[in-house]
Amino acid sequence: QVQLVESGGGSVQAGGSLRLSCEASGYTYRSSDHCMGWFRQAPTKDREGVAALCNDGWPTYADSVKGRFTISQDTAKNTLYLQMNSLKPEDTAMYYCAAAYRPLATWVRLAKSSYGYWGQGTQVTVSS
Repeated sequence: QVQLVESGGGSVQAGGSLRLSCEASGYTYRSSDHCMGWFRQAPTKDREGVAALCNDGWPTYADSVKGRFTISQDTAKNTLYLQMNSLKPEDTAMYYCAAAYRPLATWVRLAKSSYGYWGQGTQVTVSS
């Protein structure tokens, strides 16, 4: 059974940084196709894709975070990361890790419907 556990959230001031981690169990990084992504959901808003990384190695980012966030993974540790710099109040949300066991076309890598496994989330709050 796949389990995804996020950590690293917290409260920071605008301009600060946080690094989120997502440890996966029951899911191994293989040479076969897989994708993992970070999503976020603010109160009263829909869940949106933030960044994704598939086994082709090419990251995908939402326009709102390009140049500020970096997605990476440590396959030896089965862990996905999201380095968030220059944080803004509008980045405040619950952040979720997601995984897919299949190849995803680039144009659907930030679509929540593309992923079948989800973590419980970690809260990020950015104050002005």
